[in-house]
Amino acid sequence: MITLSHDVRIWLCAGHTDMRKGFDGLSAIAQHILQKDPFNGHVFVFRGKRGDRVKLLWWDGQGLCLYYKRLEHGRFVWPSATSGAVHLSQAQLSMLLEGIDWRPPARRYRPENSA
Repeated sequence: MITLSHDVRIWLCAGHTDMRKGFDGLSAIAQHILQKDPFNGHVFVFRGKRGDRVKLLWWDGQGLCLYYKRLEHGRFVWPSATSGAVHLSQAQLSMLLEGIDWRPPARRYRPENSA
């Protein structure tokens, strides 16, 4: 189980990433493309091209950790942007790793003025 402190920020890398990349390649993406320091304790989430695999990279204070997950059915929900980073809450990360749509629901109904 991954336990994160409340002050850890979670960054999702928009677009897709080559899943052959390891510690060094993913930390280079975090540093050069996302403009974030991979050694500050934050979590970086990357998704493969097919959408059924994710990798999480984070610095735990002693070294880099890498978590890799593959879904047997379905795909991980991802933003439609092709570049940049999206900030996630810990609850959204948990939903993402379970294969649940973590995005806020779109409101279809807008209340009218009651007066």
